[in-house]
Order: sequence, then structure tokens, then C-alpha cells
Amino acid sequence: MATNRTFTMIKPDAVQDNHIGGILQMIEEGGFRIVSLKKVQLTAERAGQFYEVHKERPFYGDLVKYMSSGPIVAAILEKDNAVADFRTLIGATNPAQAADGTIRKKYAKSIEANAVHGSDSDDNAQIEGDFYFAADEQF
Repeated sequence: MATNRTFTMIKPDAVQDNHIGGILQMIEEGGFRIVSLKKVQLTAERAGQFYEVHKERPFYGDLVKYMSSGPIVAAILEKDNAVADFRTLIGATNPAQAADGTIRKKYAKSIEANAVHGSDSDDNAQIEGDFYFAADEQF
């Protein structure tokens, strides 16, 4: 059953390029309500924990380095059918394949620097949101 919440983060490339406001505007215009929002600088250790599912993949080290290279903006969003609708709003991972009107089509630079993360399931939305917004977090 679909939930009404999802998790996103605006990645270091989009933060560096001053796209926070534009991305948040697209999110709100997409019908999402921002429930929680914060800007943080991940340590390499925390980025590694967040992406631990990819630890055995060849891109893991570069991903951790990239995600700890500058601040990110983490957010919990609310809307009916939040996960699926947000995945549609952000577009394909490869911005060259992303549909017009999507966040990645407008703001992503490449597959690696693709501006935003969006949870891929209701379970992951809960886990990822808790990672960034739990009371005992350490960045």
C-alpha cells in the first residue's frame, strides 16, 4: 500500500549551483508539502552509512566522496502516492533521458551529478527519512 510520505535530498552539485530554491519550488508546484527540511554537510562516514547498500559496487567510493563534498538539503515530503509521484517529478537518473518538466531534466548535469535523490519505495522512504531526521543523528 502506498504511503503519503517520501524522502528526497538535493545533492551537492545542485546546492553548489544555487538550485535549492528552484527545486523546492518545483516540488511544491508538484503538489508536495515539505514536512521536514534541513541543510547538512555529510561526513564521509555518514555518506558511507547512507549508501551502505552499494558498498560492494565499483562506484561506492566515488559516491561517498561526492556526497560528502558539499552540503546537501534533506527533506521529507507529503502527498498522496508520494513515492511514485516524486519519482515521476524527478525524472530518469540520466538527465538526457529525463522527461521535459522534470527536476533532473532542468537541473542535473550528468548521471552522477543528477541534482536530487528520491526514495524508490515506501520502506526506503521511511528508512532514509529516519536516517536524516532521527533525534540521535550525527553529521
